[in-house]
Amino acid sequence: MNVPETNNTSFIRNGFLIIARFIKKELVLVISALCMFISMFFVPPSAAYWDYIDFRVLVLLFCLMAVVAGLQCHGVFTWLADCILRGKMQRRILFLLLFLLSFFSSMLVTNDVALITFVPFAILILELTGQETYLIFVVVMQTVAANLGSMATPVGNPQNLYLYSSFHLTAMEFFSTVLPYVLLALPLLTVSIVFCPKERLDVNLPERQSSYSIWRIVAYLILFVLCLLSVFHILHFVLLFAFICIALLIMDRPIFKKIDYSLLLTFVCFFVFAGNIGAIGSIHIFLQKLMSNHPLLTAILASQVISNVPTAVLLSGFTTDWKALLLGVDIGGLGTPIASLASLISFRLYMKSKHAHAGRYMRTFILINILGLVVFFCAAILFRSFSVAS
Repeated sequence: MNVPETNNTSFIRNGFLIIARFIKKELVLVISALCMFISMFFVPPSAAYWDYIDFRVLVLLFCLMAVVAGLQCHGVFTWLADCILRGKMQRRILFLLLFLLSFFSSMLVTNDVALITFVPFAILILELTGQETYLIFVVVMQTVAANLGSMATPVGNPQNLYLYSSFHLTAMEFFSTVLPYVLLALPLLTVSIVFCPKERLDVNLPERQSSYSIWRIVAYLILFVLCLLSVFHILHFVLLFAFICIALLIMDRPIFKKIDYSLLLTFVCFFVFAGNIGAIGSIHIFLQKLMSNHPLLTAILASQVISNVPTAVLLSGFTTDWKALLLGVDIGGLGTPIASLASLISFRLYMKSKHAHAGRYMRTFILINILGLVVFFCAAILFRSFSVAS
């Protein structure tokens, strides 16, 4: 005998479904919020909490996300990919171009945006050319390329932006630290295509509707330059925030809805959590000891468990060795699927494709990422040893 569902039961069930969907979509935010609230039991809320929060980083993230969202909405990145990939070419060259698009674009628009833009593009191209067999390999390598390319600049990913600001680095200090690894990544990405058999392909992409607004694209490019000036401490971040908000209100208000506010809230939660952890004596001593003895390895391993952005925020208060922490969270983006949030984005995009196979994707992802993690960890040890010796 079926019992009719009451309104209260239906309401509760729908409520649980909404909560479950939110947790699935915003898992890192939920975890960061839980960590923050748990830490509040040990360090009660006070005015000191305001000192935990790096408002400059939050403003820079907001402005960069707004500008990049504007460029993306006006088709700048897809237009670029269209121009580069259309026509006849060797399969290996096509794959390498897809990797390099993710690699170089992530330096300016973050690894997340690079993958959101170019993974669907790669899926479309491979389906049109009958190359679905290589889809997992291409998407995984795009993810690796985006994570490695994003380490090249302060605006390439959130952890770089945070550490660049937190440790008051100069451009020379930052670039001299990451450049050897970026240069190492390029030949490794190039070598990866030798595993693909040679074949000439004809890439005929569907014509896209031309809805570009040249003056808006120029305006966003100018705003992006202003963002870079602020990142490098030439323009005050408060002025940048004012310019961005006024510009969006005048020319493109819908962009406010495109900004990833959950990432900003995640940073706030981890700022409070990290500040509270630093105020707990025993934990402070433990983390400080770890970062004193094994800063690079600690940052890499922590990234595998809680992702590299929270790791950067958490561990930055326990070391002055910013080079080891910077390299640890950037190299630590390789490895497990949760080591970098960008990796989860590409996986979700892949799962929307035809004939997606989660198990096969994860096996390939872990194999390639662990191999890359070992290579770059060994390179970091060698480079750091050479630097100390010289």
